[in-house]
Amino acid sequence: MTFLMVIQLLVVLAALYVGSRYGSLALGAISGIGLAILVFGFGLKPGTPPTDVIYIIIAAVTCAGTLQASGGMDWMIQVAERMLRKHPDHITFLAPLTTFFLTVLVGTGHVVYTIMPIICDIALKKNIRPERPCGVASIASQVGITCSPIAAAVVAFVTISNANGYMVSIPQVLMVTLPASIIGLLCASAASYRRGKDLDKDPEFQARKADPKMYEYMYVSKATTLDKEITKEAKLSVFIFLGALLVIVGFAFCQMIHVADGQTLAQAINLPKMNLCIQIIMLMAAAFNIMLCKVDLKNAVSGSVWKSGMVAVIAIYGIAWLADTYFGNYLDQMKMMLTDLVTKAPWAIALVFFAVSVLINSQGAVVVAMLPLAYQLGIAGPVLLGVMPSVYGYFFIPNYPSDIATVNFDRSGTTVIGKYLLNHSFMMPGLISVAVATIVGYLITCVLFPGYFASFTG
Repeated sequence: MTFLMVIQLLVVLAALYVGSRYGSLALGAISGIGLAILVFGFGLKPGTPPTDVIYIIIAAVTCAGTLQASGGMDWMIQVAERMLRKHPDHITFLAPLTTFFLTVLVGTGHVVYTIMPIICDIALKKNIRPERPCGVASIASQVGITCSPIAAAVVAFVTISNANGYMVSIPQVLMVTLPASIIGLLCASAASYRRGKDLDKDPEFQARKADPKMYEYMYVSKATTLDKEITKEAKLSVFIFLGALLVIVGFAFCQMIHVADGQTLAQAINLPKMNLCIQIIMLMAAAFNIMLCKVDLKNAVSGSVWKSGMVAVIAIYGIAWLADTYFGNYLDQMKMMLTDLVTKAPWAIALVFFAVSVLINSQGAVVVAMLPLAYQLGIAGPVLLGVMPSVYGYFFIPNYPSDIATVNFDRSGTTVIGKYLLNHSFMMPGLISVAVATIVGYLITCVLFPGYFASFTG
């Protein structure tokens, strides 16, 4: 690695670091400064912006935004709350599964803001230390991203893999990430089940409880969505959204089914590429929501789902373009440096994904920025699919909005960001969940693709 390469890499890392300090929109915008320095200052050839992924995010966010504005998301949260309140003793296991599947359905982890106060309330009223379900539930809301058929990370993985000769489909990705992530979350929940002191033995909590004003703050107020009136239009919007997801998954299966003359069913019936199918179906579902479900368009573009989605677009746009510019110009050198690693331990790319994710608060951005490099280094598609859960590492430094919000929602004060920053409530469940999911995902690909791994080990 030459001195010039090191200097330019520091420019990339500096842009990511400064962007992460400002957060959200700044990650993509400040990446533009790094890009300008590389292109205009050092004369590097500009990479290619990830336009396909950006278009898909815009379409999916438009659809999810209309779902939220119609009240459909409130209905989904109500259904989840009824289940949680019916089984409060199992909140440490049920809460993360709830936030996980909400993210799988909607494609964004920001849905957690509505359900998290309810999780805290149920735990506290049941005298369960809220840190136990809250810490792992916040993690689960982000883990679900690699398991959602409309999430940027999944769609980007499929699009980039297909472009590099690994013809994987969305259902095949979910066959690996879904079971792997659920097992990882169950392990994290089990580790959290007796975590920390019980509330009646915690002196800090007992001191807060002894304060009359704090007692009223913790116990008198009640977070719930059960008193919200759900209209028939809101329910219809949910069915439209779920129907759109089923159509997308059905089209994805058409990419897998082979018919005569070596064609897939999708080719036989002239289906467009999967990234285009997703965009068309999501836009159509959004249109049906607008026309049939009394969507207030002002609320659609001002809701949390729309805002977070548009921020993700800018972040992925800047970060991925910056990374593609740097790695694209030094691909040959990278191959020479990493040949031994790629040959002997290709799974170690998971450590790279995780490390990059610590700096980049977007799993989609990690996939778009690093997956092309991984393929160009010669790492096989089944390996990359197996370690896909490792693209979530931004819990490591507790500055992500869902984690910060969870700390604020926990009125008991047990969910914390520690004195030393890294000793926070999300570290243990995050490390267990991601590590177990990555190992299990890798083992699943060993079963699904035995031919590759037999040739690799033999």
